[in-house]
Amino acid sequence: MDGGAAERPASAVAAPPALIEVRGLLTVMAGTVIHRDLDLDVREGEMLALIGGSGSGKTTLLRMLLGLEVPAAGTIKVFGHPLGRCARIDLECVRHRWGVLFQQGALFTALTVFDNVALPLRELKSLDPGMIETLVMMKLTQVGLRPEDGAKMPSELSGGMIKRVALARALILDPQLLFLDEPTAGLDPDSSKQFVALIRALRRELRLTVVMVTHDVDTLLALADRVAVLADRHLIAVDELAKVARLPHPFVSNFFMGHLQRCEGQGLAGFRATLDEAGGPA
Repeated sequence: MDGGAAERPASAVAAPPALIEVRGLLTVMAGTVIHRDLDLDVREGEMLALIGGSGSGKTTLLRMLLGLEVPAAGTIKVFGHPLGRCARIDLECVRHRWGVLFQQGALFTALTVFDNVALPLRELKSLDPGMIETLVMMKLTQVGLRPEDGAKMPSELSGGMIKRVALARALILDPQLLFLDEPTAGLDPDSSKQFVALIRALRRELRLTVVMVTHDVDTLLALADRVAVLADRHLIAVDELAKVARLPHPFVSNFFMGHLQRCEGQGLAGFRATLDEAGGPA
């Protein structure tokens, strides 16, 4: 046998690096403690879903991860860069490496679809109009829209199309990290299923790391690798879906009521297989 290094056992293989690191987070709003002693890692390549009851601080935590709010104490690092009290120029550099899909799409109503998607590219001030047009059309096609949809105004779009335009804008800078805030909120069941299938396909194609806030069980089952549960002002669990679903906590029990069989094994694999067959334009 070769005298070189022995093969590393599977159990010793290093875990993927953390793109997001939260340590000792304390969040206080209007004198009320929202989060206390909150720790969280988001690993490269994973889809982490954040769930919690109304008022648990899911959206507030997402805003912290985006650098839109400053914690009272603790640290948040994204791509190794500290957020919160960093210089604005440092925050802007990190922001170019992530994309955000807001709950209602957050499209600019006075801009066409094309101009909404092109906006992040134009803000770079480094690309000529021809390159911007090429990139925008590529992204519209990638999310299942037609080139002619670029001339439409947001008021002319269905709910599913709004989500797709917003997703194209979130991906236009080819980010490594994608934040999804209630990605299927407001969609009918068929549009929701197709949009989730699109996210699954794009995640594989683009090798994205994803942080998703959701209250929808089907969306969670379709997408999540790990689940983080916000309750009692901190994360009571961060683990694989099957393990979290059986956690003996009132919120978790109510959230997954009637869905336990779909959270693991063949039930979960079968559910996800049906979604992969549902992909395609809205």
